This record gives sequence, structure tokens and C-alpha cells, in this order.
Amino acid sequence: MAAPCLFQGPRSDSPPTMGTTWCCSKSPARAVVWGFGEVGAVVTVTLLRGRDAVSKTAVIAHGDVGVWKVLLDPIDHGGPYHLLAQQTFKQEITSIHLDDVLFGDVWVCGGQSNMEMTVSQILNASQELARAAHYPDVRLFTASLESSDTELLDLAKVDLEWSVPTAQNLGHGDFTYFSAVCWIFGRNLARKLKYPIGLVESVWGGTPVEAWSSKTALSACGLSKTPKKKIQSDEYEGAGRYEYMDEYGGPCVYSVLWNAMIHPLLNMTIKGAVWYQGEQNTGLNTNLYNCTFPALIRDWRRSFHEGSLGQTDPTFPFGFVQLSTYQKSQQDDNFPVIRWHQTADYGYVPNPRMPNTFMAVAMDLGDEKSPYGSVHPRDKLTVARRLYLGARAVAYGDHHVDFQGPFPERIDVYYDHYYMNITYNQDLLITGTCNHIFEVFCSAEVDVDGESRSFWLSAPVTSPSSRVITVSFSECRHVSAVRYAWSDWPCEYKQCPLYSARGGLPAPLFIKYFS
Repeated sequence: MAAPCLFQGPRSDSPPTMGTTWCCSKSPARAVVWGFGEVGAVVTVTLLRGRDAVSKTAVIAHGDVGVWKVLLDPIDHGGPYHLLAQQTFKQEITSIHLDDVLFGDVWVCGGQSNMEMTVSQILNASQELARAAHYPDVRLFTASLESSDTELLDLAKVDLEWSVPTAQNLGHGDFTYFSAVCWIFGRNLARKLKYPIGLVESVWGGTPVEAWSSKTALSACGLSKTPKKKIQSDEYEGAGRYEYMDEYGGPCVYSVLWNAMIHPLLNMTIKGAVWYQGEQNTGLNTNLYNCTFPALIRDWRRSFHEGSLGQTDPTFPFGFVQLSTYQKSQQDDNFPVIRWHQTADYGYVPNPRMPNTFMAVAMDLGDEKSPYGSVHPRDKLTVARRLYLGARAVAYGDHHVDFQGPFPERIDVYYDHYYMNITYNQDLLITGTCNHIFEVFCSAEVDVDGESRSFWLSAPVTSPSSRVITVSFSECRHVSAVRYAWSDWPCEYKQCPLYSARGGLPAPLFIKYFS
């Protein structure tokens, strides 16, 4: 029988024993312990601090495979604890022991290859790897890359069982384990909160949101079957992505990663999730991402809440990274479209369609010389820090934290004088030229041949101030929209023109149509 406090992997004849490390959720939420036993057996789970029993519960292993699940009593953060699970079946008693069990907040990290990049692949990798020894109360876990046509109760394989961070497991290899974004996000939380943090990595490069979504979530967006055609990927230049997989990335079949790499984790009591994905959807169902991504969030929340016997918050905080860059020469606008759709077309989060979410803007972190391809920028420290600020504000209620870049709260158009004032919701730090980053849509313009046409045109900034950006459109008679940073690669590294004056966070892209 197996009894992980958080899911360790498949049933084994050699269950974990003394010396293993675990991280469980802290009070007021209750941690779930579950595993497999003989059908009808009595399983007693005891949590001990030293010799004192802190919690003791007995349940019956049931169902076709003898699944059992126990809710521990609420435990405050800290440890270490010892966990004993005993099975009594036909007068035979078998036991497993889990040592060095800690209680804290557990976060799930999901997505594709930018979340998959290990610490050894990022800028200042040696310094980051050296930090591992200073965070023994951060615990790491990585699910193996597996897919399934049906929902699994158990992970088919585990790459990294619950472990204390080391330079070796943080820098194991390229695009393996452990996630740099997940690690830096977690160690920042552990440093601030001063209690244990558990990090669960379940990622696969080159995968679309549909592969991570249940059939229920996909049906909410009118999707049922993976399209029977080649899926072109923007993640790897010149590489075609097929409906199953190729040598460059992961499966694109709907729900197969939900089935194999998320569904087995649902019993966990988690604090929240962070997500870095979307590049693959620049070539698949791009215009549906404003439905599929919010639907995934809603469905994960419902599923984790139900799977943990109501212990995971049904509106748990969900953070994500807005896409960075890919190619300066990109002609289509799929990257900015996905960035916009990542916010359910609001441009910012939280919003009415995506409550209790937070976002790290990354379009100013382009890395054209990255040895892993320009779609894989190496500055994951900045990405993780921006996620961390969002988590402090949204997940932990720190209202003094600046976690959002400036966003327009009002746009006034003066057609008689061919200019508009864009008023932002906070003071601006203007760091560069704005002449080519704002655009207006000239509609029904008449050319020299007398034909009407519509097009986007750069709108130069004439008089920026602390909160108001004035842009001119003297070459247009009719303006029906304005947008900011609407390109794959809108600026050089950390040189987008607009940041927040207080927090130094980049203004996200936006598009606004006028009635």
C-alpha cells in the first residue's frame, strides 16, 4: 500500500520508508493523505510529533482498486512530523512510515517549455543553484511526462519524488526538472512567509491548453475532438506540430495531459497554481484561447476542490505569465492575440471573467540570443518575481504590494484636432520612445484611386505626462480603435516605454475599439 501526504506515484511493493521528505497543506485547510490497499481493509493513519499523536483516523479501502483517503486534523505550518499508515486485512498488519513531513502551502506549477526550463538554463544560474542550500523547507516534486486517453487515478511515473532542493535536482538537465520559474517563485514565498512551501511541477513543452483541459472544460468552449490536421507550432521555428506529437515537443491531443498529469493530483490540498503556457496556441485554436484558458482555470478549481474533499479553495488563486516574445520579424499577430486572450480580452487581471488571478507581464524580456531559441528567454528571475508580487497581493492579501503595471482607465478622442488622450490608472515611468508602439485603426480611408480601405497606423506620442499619453492621428480621418504594444516583439529587453512609476512593472498591451 502507498500513503503519500501528497501524491508520490504508483502503487509499489516497496512503499516509502523513513528518510523520505514530504510537504502538506497547513491549517485552516486540512491535508489529504491517500493511497491504495486491499479492498475492504482498514487503514489507520497517524500523524506524530515526536512520540505524541497529533491526528489519528481510520478508513476502509474501497472500490475496485482499494482506494483510501484520509483528512488529517488541521495542522499549523512547520514540522517535522512523522506519519504512520497501517493496513489491517485478514488479521495481517502492514505499515509504511513517512519521515520529515512538513506543513505549509502547496503550489502546482503547470504549462509548457518556458515553465519547464530548469535553473541551469537561466541567467545567473550558478548563483541561483547556490541558493538551494538555504531553503531546506521548500520541497520539490515533479511528475513524469506521460499522456493517457483516460483519466488516471495514479501518476504513471514520477521524475522527482518529494525532495529537499539541491543544486543537482534544480539543475538536473535542459527542460527536465526542476522548473526555474516554479523554484524562484516558491523560494521567494518561503523567504517572505517564513514557513514551508511545497512545489509540484507538472509540465510538458510544446503542448496546447487543450491537452491540459478536461473534456468538461473543453465542452464549455465547443470543443470535443482534436482536429485531424497538422498543427503548426510557433514555438520552434520550422517545426510542424502534429495532432499527436513529434520530436520537438509534447502531445496536442485534447485532454491527454489532464488525464495523466493533473487528474492524479486532484486529491491534494493546494494553495494555488502558477501557469506558463500559450505559445503552442499561437497555432491552434488561437481565437478560442479567451474561452479555453478561463475554462481551464474554472475547471481546475472545481476539480481540486472536489478531489480534496472540499479542502482546496474552490476559487484558489491562479497566476500566469503573459507570453514573452518569439520573432522580431513575425508578420502575424498571434502572439499579441494570445496575450490579450490570456486576460479574457480585458487586458488585465483580476477581472470579472477571471477572478482571483494574477499575471506576470513578460513581453519586455525578449532574448534573441538565447541558446534555447528566442522563444525561451533566460531571464526567469524577473518572471518569477513578478509572479511572486501577484501572489502576495492576490493569494496572501498584501494590499501594499504593487503587482500590476499601468493600464488605461479612460480614452478621450478629439476628432476635430486629430488626437486622443489615454489616461492611465497610475503614475507612469516613461523609459523610452513611444513613437511606434501606439497605433490607431484608420477605417474607411479613401486612397488615390478612390477606393476605401482600413489599416493600422503608428500614432506618435506628442505630450506624455505623469498619467496621460497624448497620441496624434493626423493622417487618419476616421479612427475606430487604438492599441499599444500589439506585436510579437514590441521592445528590446526591459525597454518598453511605459512602466509603473512605483513598482517598475511594465504596462501590458491593450486594444480598444470605439463605437
